[in-house]
Amino acid sequence: MPKMKTHKGAAKRFRKTGSGKLKRGKAYRSHILTKKSSKRKRNLRKNGYVHTTQEKAMRKLLPYL
Repeated sequence: MPKMKTHKGAAKRFRKTGSGKLKRGKAYRSHILTKKSSKRKRNLRKNGYVHTTQEKAMRKLLPYL
């Protein structure tokens, strides 16, 4: 059986935490930042986590994480 390939786009966007959850960055922070409030931009800097319903799909993309 051949080796499974890692989805490189997903590999750049997700990291595994110590407890085994998948950590991700928040969306909507790349451009058009002038109309967004400072509070909103500050909260977008924080990490998010992959929802439990999506974990199985993400593990399939990242078999060796």
